[in-house]
Amino acid sequence: MPRRRFILSWILLLLIPWGAPWAFSAGMAWAYEVTGEENPLARLRGVLHYLTNPLRPALQLASDGSIPYTDDPPFGVNTFLEQEVEPEKRERTVRMIAEAGFRWIRQEFPWADIEIHRKGDFEDRRHIPYRSAWEKYDHIVDLAGRYGLRLIVRLTSPPAWSRHDGEARGAFAPPDNPEDFADFAEVVARRYRGRVFHYQIWNEPNIAPEWGSCPTCAVDPEAYTDLLCRAYRRLKAVDPRIVVIAGALAPTLSLNPYPPNGINDVVFLERMYRAGAGACFDALSVQGYGLWSGPTDRRLRPYVININRALYIRDVMVRHGDAHKPIYIAEMGWNAVPDEVGDKRFGQVTEEQKARYLVEAFERIRREWPWVAVANVWFFKRASDRERNQSFYYFSIVEPDFTPLPAYEALKAYLRQPPRMDPGAHTAAHWALRWEGPWSESGEGVRRGLPGARVGWTFYGGRLRLEGTSEAGGRLRVEIDGGPPRFFALNAGSWSVELPLAVGVHAARVTVEAGPVALARIRVGRGGETLPPALGLGWLALVIGWALRRNARSRLQDRM
Repeated sequence: MPRRRFILSWILLLLIPWGAPWAFSAGMAWAYEVTGEENPLARLRGVLHYLTNPLRPALQLASDGSIPYTDDPPFGVNTFLEQEVEPEKRERTVRMIAEAGFRWIRQEFPWADIEIHRKGDFEDRRHIPYRSAWEKYDHIVDLAGRYGLRLIVRLTSPPAWSRHDGEARGAFAPPDNPEDFADFAEVVARRYRGRVFHYQIWNEPNIAPEWGSCPTCAVDPEAYTDLLCRAYRRLKAVDPRIVVIAGALAPTLSLNPYPPNGINDVVFLERMYRAGAGACFDALSVQGYGLWSGPTDRRLRPYVININRALYIRDVMVRHGDAHKPIYIAEMGWNAVPDEVGDKRFGQVTEEQKARYLVEAFERIRREWPWVAVANVWFFKRASDRERNQSFYYFSIVEPDFTPLPAYEALKAYLRQPPRMDPGAHTAAHWALRWEGPWSESGEGVRRGLPGARVGWTFYGGRLRLEGTSEAGGRLRVEIDGGPPRFFALNAGSWSVELPLAVGVHAARVTVEAGPVALARIRVGRGGETLPPALGLGWLALVIGWALRRNARSRLQDRM
């Protein structure tokens, strides 16, 4: 197969001069697909970087295995509901989120805002009249349930009383006694048992100020691991169904643990594993910022931060035996900061680009990263516009007065499309499956069907493999894209059926002709490639040659 691709690439190269304009246009579109760069010159430079990917050590992503928690819709968004004073605004926010088609809310439950004054004290006495500190958070949990949204609760922000020196080391410095944090995590989990199942332990523990902001406040992977493990044990004791998510690691290149820096996220995670963190989380979270390039950037350069950063984190997980654990992208976004705001550290795009990038990011994650369970847009809205002079403010997709920005409208159009299964190994619990007839649940993620039972779904990919078990005489009918049915006689015991397809969006329909038949796994293969590297290199050579020839012709005309 590689030899055939090589020959095909050079045949196409020989034909390129006959269709150079078309080749240039198609090549520039491909260049965006591998670099995420809008500027033509940046695309050309990016292609050179992309073509060096094979020269780097191959990352281990283990994309073919079964990964729990990935059968649910992956569409999430970050909220600041605790900052909305009026309950009506909280509800309007949640309603707009649900109407857009999001399925998850990632919401902070700040320790300092719940156990405010001293340990075990959950009364808010900062204002008159006094009230329960739980009141606001009870309302958030109620709203999520009412509008059919799931919560990822972020447990962070210790109160001043948890440190001997108050806030001298910063508002986010860890507590003196990590058991105090574990106690708080347990209290929250007990209060919302059976209603909240996903808890993220801390946020960005590998950088300042999230682990303290004093000159001697060094980030500490081993100390964070200790805190994580204590919380993990307490949460699992409350409810084994709880999904414990390790704190989102901030993408950073620094190896200086002291503020204003931090420890490289890949190095930090490696040290977490060496400290025993692998036994203390069900999923890992990362930040998914594109910064200076778009979501299609496929360049793998460890010293450059782009959306591909998650691949390096995944590689560390796989190498430490955690290929079966998913990643939750805690925050994903692009910054539409205007020119008059000087701080461009988060990159700069237009509101229209931000809208397009967020849709493209979800599409890439679904098609290429089956180990991502949820990706959360950063962020829905702020409670007021007092931060308009800060670049952070311009990640939002809705204005404080609830005026939708282009990103909200684009996401609403995308997220409300019919459900679709994407590449990966899926169970019969996948959200895109539509069941009809006599099916029954038979163990976790397995459906058992009697004759006449049907299931249909839409999927994107280039291969389809069905797996399950059957009694003697089991028989399936499979139809793809409304074409002629194919019939499969199944072996007694375990069986599998594989159908190669052209890469694209397909509709499948499976009917149990004779049974019972159990459907346990649906594997969708991606198939296809963006472009053989030899052809990409040839296209780049064509562009450079064309530019040199044009320059030479221009200089000749100047002499004449």
